[in-house]
Amino acid sequence: MTEEGSRVSFRDALSDAIAYWEPRRLLYNGALLVVVIGAFVAGWPVSRRAIEGQSALVLFVLAVLANVAYCAAYLPDLAMQHSSFRASWLRVRWALLVIGILMGCALAYLFVSVPFGLAIED
Repeated sequence: MTEEGSRVSFRDALSDAIAYWEPRRLLYNGALLVVVIGAFVAGWPVSRRAIEGQSALVLFVLAVLANVAYCAAYLPDLAMQHSSFRASWLRVRWALLVIGILMGCALAYLFVSVPFGLAIED
């Protein structure tokens, strides 16, 4: 978009962020899906009731919220693209993706472990 050392416009930075993050949203959602399906299988037959009625709606809302949370990656990405570290950031922003996927998977497991019957009891 621009040469190193020159300023990047907000439009160019946003276009670059969208081009980077949106195709990777599929990877993020795929990782969350693997966690949820794995927890569902591990919690069978208790997990069966979690896909009926109101519980299914709650799972849908959680999926939407997970995608809203994914959008949080845009904030540090845009900030770093407007800093003097832009060139370095573009080479290492994959680390933010990995951290975000791991955090999302951990949160997904925490949210589905109780309804799927995987909660640890004392």
